[in-house]
Amino acid sequence: MSELSITTTQNVKINFIAATVGERISAYLIDSVIKIAYLLMVLWVFYGMLDMDRYMSGLDMWSKGAIFIILFFPLLIYSITLESIFEGQSFGKKLVKIKVVKIDGYQAGFGDYLIRWFFRLIDFDLFNGLIALIAVSSGKKSQRLGDMAAGTAVITLKNKINISHTILEEIGDAYVPTYPLVIKLSDNDMRIIKETFQNAMMKNDHEIIYKLVAKIESVTGIKNQSGNNEDFIRVILKDYNFYTQHM
Repeated sequence: MSELSITTTQNVKINFIAATVGERISAYLIDSVIKIAYLLMVLWVFYGMLDMDRYMSGLDMWSKGAIFIILFFPLLIYSITLESIFEGQSFGKKLVKIKVVKIDGYQAGFGDYLIRWFFRLIDFDLFNGLIALIAVSSGKKSQRLGDMAAGTAVITLKNKINISHTILEEIGDAYVPTYPLVIKLSDNDMRIIKETFQNAMMKNDHEIIYKLVAKIESVTGIKNQSGNNEDFIRVILKDYNFYTQHM
């Protein structure tokens, strides 16, 4: 498995595992089954039940072509539409639990999905997907040509590192920080603080938490104003996240 290191807008590196060839093929096959099901439904309803051939017999070639495009257009835009709506996932990707992301840490947008969609002609339609298979299998980031052009990658969500495993803390827009001196700490310092704090909480080890607070105070010059060591560390984590977002 290839590991991808994505740097977020807060300069935090989060490691993801690139989706395997098998996962991507599985998602592709699921999406293909859905497309085939839609195709068969259209043929059954419009050409079987409604007998479209009889109604179209008197139409010119352009009119027949327009009706054909309208009926089968959803198949053409299937991937780009769903990836745009579900932020990098089609139905197949959702079931397999993989997702398209930007390799620079930003959320992929419509333009990125559009580039990937254009390159499907080369990646999948030419040589029956052989080009995509070779590119994904041989590349360090498991990217097909469309991913390389769009600056995206497909990751597995099964092993995604959750926000609780990084230095990031969820804060609201109205959050007011308490300790400005927290910016003396580095990203690595905050990772160590958070991991140590979480481990101590799980073990109910108050001595470790006390020592952690003392270390933070000695390094930064911050004094615990809350009187509660656990609350103090939680505020430190949130304050650091606040200042790194607004610097």
